[in-house]
Amino acid sequence: MNTVLIYVLVGVISATVALCTYILIRKIVLKGQKEAIIKKAEIEAESIKKEKIFQAKEKFLQLKSEHEQFINEKNKHISDIENRLKQKENSLNQQNAELGRKNKEADAIRENLKSQVEIVSKKSEEYDRLREQAIRQIEEIAGMTAAEAKNQLMENMKEEAKTQAQSYINDVIDEARLTASKEAKRIVINTIQRTASETAIENAVTVFHIESDEIKGRIIGREGRNIRALEAATGVEIVVDDTPEAILLSAFDPVRREVARLALHQLVVDGRIHPARIEEVVAKVQKQLEDEIMETGKRTCIDLGIHGMHIELVKLIGRMKYRSSYGQNLLQHAREVANICATMASELGLNPKLAKRAGLLHDIGKVSDEDPELPHAILGMKLAEKYKEKPEICNAIGSHHEEVEMTSIISPLVMVGDAISGARPGARREVIESYIKRLKDMENIAQSYNGVTKTYAIQAGRELRVIVGADQVTDQDAETLSAEIAKKIQDEMVYPGQVKITVIRETRSVAFAK
Repeated sequence: MNTVLIYVLVGVISATVALCTYILIRKIVLKGQKEAIIKKAEIEAESIKKEKIFQAKEKFLQLKSEHEQFINEKNKHISDIENRLKQKENSLNQQNAELGRKNKEADAIRENLKSQVEIVSKKSEEYDRLREQAIRQIEEIAGMTAAEAKNQLMENMKEEAKTQAQSYINDVIDEARLTASKEAKRIVINTIQRTASETAIENAVTVFHIESDEIKGRIIGREGRNIRALEAATGVEIVVDDTPEAILLSAFDPVRREVARLALHQLVVDGRIHPARIEEVVAKVQKQLEDEIMETGKRTCIDLGIHGMHIELVKLIGRMKYRSSYGQNLLQHAREVANICATMASELGLNPKLAKRAGLLHDIGKVSDEDPELPHAILGMKLAEKYKEKPEICNAIGSHHEEVEMTSIISPLVMVGDAISGARPGARREVIESYIKRLKDMENIAQSYNGVTKTYAIQAGRELRVIVGADQVTDQDAETLSAEIAKKIQDEMVYPGQVKITVIRETRSVAFAK
């Protein structure tokens, strides 16, 4: 047991001695390494220090060189300035010397001039004395004073000047007349050439095309009730004959024909054709046509570059599309006159926009329903005044047929433009215009009676259909009314053949089942 303990103690002591020896050796090795690292670091620090000192010296030398160069440039610039100042100083000294010399010369000249002025003054006095002496001698010889001679000379010169001036004025007037005539012809010819348009003559018949002749029977209806309802609602004569795949719509009013055409189109497409549906479609088409008229007026104003016009005038312009003047489409005529007026105004140095506006509006009296007894020019002028158009435009509208005095510079342009547009070969037809006027007069005569709601002249004026209100006119009154209208037409109008007066009185009873 003691031996084992001794072995253990010896082992422990040996391990302890070995550990202490290892620690001692480790410290000695670490100390050597530390000293080597410190020495290496000191060497590197010394190297870096020397490198930085070298870089600093190089930077210093560079800055020193730049500074010396800057100083040299400044010194050179200052030297140049000093040289220029010296040159200017020398120049000023020379100029001062030159001025001193010139002042001396000027003083000498001044003294010389004084002496010459004194000589001239003495000679002037001598000249005045001799002149007065000569004038007195001339007056004694002529027997009149200088003032009288002067007045006589002035009178003679005045007479001679008047004669020459009058001759010159006459020459100028003759030349101006010749030039004005040539210039006016040139402007009118250029205007006609620049605004030339195709001739379009409307008639009083519209052809409505259908896909097959079977539709004709549906349009006529049982015992002709559909076609009668359509004619009564639109005021258009509907001719259904042997013409293949076509129905003729006859009326002097283009608006009525267009309403009838559109209504027939919708009825044929829809397929439901009966009196109640016809009246509904016609009312709807009339509303659509009013919208189209407004759109046409707006588009016309935009195309011509006219802005700020009253909405009612725009509507009247749109209605021109469905009106004609002696067979010439009224809207086309108005646009043509507007362009002609604008062209001539530009050639004459006037306001082309004002002239174009007056030309477009000059015939609005023809499409208005107000006060039909007035001439269309006067009515158009009143409408323009009502809707706040400028006085120059109103006067141009009212005077384009010389029914009022021209007070505006553009009034003659509108009159000439209207004549140019309407006088083109083929532009108008007198026969159609007189025919349309006769039909309108016939309708107006019937419309003047009490109880009449609608009047339609159909069959080229050979028949006048008068629709009366059932609550205002009795059956007996209807017979009397037809005779009175026939007598008045016979007394007041001239027409070929005979006119049939048909008074229509309908009574309708409507009830709703709920």
